[in-house]
Amino acid sequence: MPVTIIGAGLGGLTLARVLHVHGIPVTVYEAESSPTVRTQGGMLDIHDYNGHLALEAAGLMDEFHAIVLEGRQATRVLDPDGTVLLDKADDGTGGRPEVQRGELRQILLDSLPAGTVRWGHKVSSTRALGSGRHEVTFADGGTVVTSLLVGADGAWSRVRPLLTTATPEYAGTSCVETYLFHADIRHPAAAKAVGGGMLIAPVPGREIFAHRESGDTLHTYVALTRPQDWFAAIDFTDAAAATARIAREFDGWAPELTALITDGDTAPVLRPQYALPTGRWDRVPGVTLLGDAAHLAPPNGDGANLAMYDGAELGKALAAHPDDVEAALTEYEQAMFPRSTAVNTIEGGEVPGIDSEHNTAQGLINMLTEKSQ
Repeated sequence: MPVTIIGAGLGGLTLARVLHVHGIPVTVYEAESSPTVRTQGGMLDIHDYNGHLALEAAGLMDEFHAIVLEGRQATRVLDPDGTVLLDKADDGTGGRPEVQRGELRQILLDSLPAGTVRWGHKVSSTRALGSGRHEVTFADGGTVVTSLLVGADGAWSRVRPLLTTATPEYAGTSCVETYLFHADIRHPAAAKAVGGGMLIAPVPGREIFAHRESGDTLHTYVALTRPQDWFAAIDFTDAAAATARIAREFDGWAPELTALITDGDTAPVLRPQYALPTGRWDRVPGVTLLGDAAHLAPPNGDGANLAMYDGAELGKALAAHPDDVEAALTEYEQAMFPRSTAVNTIEGGEVPGIDSEHNTAQGLINMLTEKSQ
């Protein structure tokens, strides 16, 4: 049975690739007009317990290893005053190698036959036709009817309403995104603070998270637990004023840390965090979801990995049950629901939420130390 996938993100493309490997026909419909219409975000740490398994199922491990950025698993944890409490080098033994999201997406795209992805197909609505068949209507008025529909279309999925009335809710925290380019020369203090990989400087309700991407680009997420009205009062079209307002929340922090906010080479971008209520939907014939469409959660380092793993597991289930699609979808969903609600961990230690009293530099050190004992 041909499979119709909505969304050409990492999860949808992994599913498409695994289906292709098993000889199952598939078409992916993507709202964006081309694969290069926008940048694809920053670094991703691909985990050996889910992301790697997805890429193995897709037969793309060699291509994956070719794009890994060596040294980026290095980790630094700093107090707000700049004191370095953890400076862990990347010794090559970690299980979370780092890649650029755009490069990872491209190897998935390159692995599919030409024409698999139909660009410029923004979904406006979906409806059930009965007997497991569904109709997808696109913004240009075109339609497609399918007997196997997969929503891989992210947080604001147009496929999700076929299965559940659940909608994303604000998670209480937003991030402000900044970039520093040519940091080793132009922003040496911030570059030294970040080091060769990842920097975390947390306190309850606030944190600065930064990563060294390709070359000497520093990509920073400044997280604040504030209501949406608080952020709405900031005019993000005035980059200087918005930067100053966010920086005030970190008054007294070490200048090499606040420079990641104040010295940004791009205008600050607001990224509100949303989550879906946890829970399951009843099995509906002919349709399912994966990734953020199924289990949206605030960024925790596992979202892309889970989406890819979802895609791989769904593809394998469909290949294992070629004559019983419903058995495949049931098997996939029964495993997907519990793994999507598992506690977020780093190297086996439970990561404290941003509002937790343990969300401090020393709290992270304690978590990692307890895990290693």
